[in-house]
Amino acid sequence: MGDDPARLYRLDGVTHIAGVINEEPQRCIRSMRRQQGMRLDDRYVPYLQMAGLYHLARLNDRWFWLDEALVSAFVERWHPETHTFHMLFGECTITLQDVAYQLGLPVDGRYVSGCLSEFHIYIEGGRPAWVWFQELLGVITLPSQVQKYAVKCSWFQETFGECPEDADYDTVCRYARAYIMMLLGTQLFADKSGNRIHIRWLPYVARLEELGTYSWGSAALAWLYRCMCRVANRHVVKLAGLLQLLQSWIFWRFPRFRPAGYEELSWPLASRWSGYNPSGSEKGPRVQMWRLRIDRLQDREFIWMPYSSPDVLQVVHPEVLEPRHMALWRSVTALIYFAVIEWHQIDRVLPQFGGVQPPPHPVLNIDFLMSKDGRGGDQWFPSTLQKWHLLWDSR
Repeated sequence: MGDDPARLYRLDGVTHIAGVINEEPQRCIRSMRRQQGMRLDDRYVPYLQMAGLYHLARLNDRWFWLDEALVSAFVERWHPETHTFHMLFGECTITLQDVAYQLGLPVDGRYVSGCLSEFHIYIEGGRPAWVWFQELLGVITLPSQVQKYAVKCSWFQETFGECPEDADYDTVCRYARAYIMMLLGTQLFADKSGNRIHIRWLPYVARLEELGTYSWGSAALAWLYRCMCRVANRHVVKLAGLLQLLQSWIFWRFPRFRPAGYEELSWPLASRWSGYNPSGSEKGPRVQMWRLRIDRLQDREFIWMPYSSPDVLQVVHPEVLEPRHMALWRSVTALIYFAVIEWHQIDRVLPQFGGVQPPPHPVLNIDFLMSKDGRGGDQWFPSTLQKWHLLWDSR
């Protein structure tokens, strides 16, 4: 399944067929790089800090271009059944530890789940979705700006682009809610459209003070895993997800693949590549070049523990080193993002944590969960997928 030579997918407007790219010189689909037209106002900072999203928001101004050829070559190595990249020297993968260091996101906390639209059915005191939308944001969007339960990013940008200088407390809260919805929808959980924000976030931004109780890191990793797993399906024609996390992970773990001249470390670690702009040369040959370079990799060319260096320890924020977060880095458990259930398979990559790799356990078959995405009727996922939510609760 993972090596199907006929599969097609898209990275930011470029069509790939088993890694060979159809030349489309596009650089317009960049919604997950920046929140266009929405400035990070100092008045939002307390809410972002409470939510555990402040480091991600700061990274918003230090984002970087995606090397589509490099990412394409790596995604070819992704095996959905193990949630790992299969290399000649063994398996490796992106873990909750990587999410914490690269993006500065909290990994301990409640799962990010619930339902997608019919909040009033499941949430005590919940109003119908669009009534709640107007109450929380102070405005109602025009029908022309809505597709089902998603609102155009352009409407958010035009309506909440800059908070008025004389805004009162309630107005600042509304603008902060809009900013956070954009942050989640365009950076952590970008979908294939790339230009709409789903209103699933309303129950979360309704109580800004509780946003910090959720595991945004595990949800983001679940979504990236799912997006890469779907690439194995030949009918999937576009790859979404937090691809900058994947690219930063590659640069940190594989020194030979790093661009030259990016030596300064800052927090979060993904900000190291700020301003990086890959070659604009023909992408088809570049994919083939990256394939060959990956094939020639040796064990010694993969950094198993990059975060233990003194340079990293000087810039790391103490939040991510709290015991409750660090304990989860080594946890084999379910990763949850609404109806998306993936598996944190770190028992197959123990050398990434300084351990010795024994023979791995048999692979958990969760192929049937690939079709669960919340479409075809809204549900309360903690109930309909209860077994997996309980696994996270017992992490």
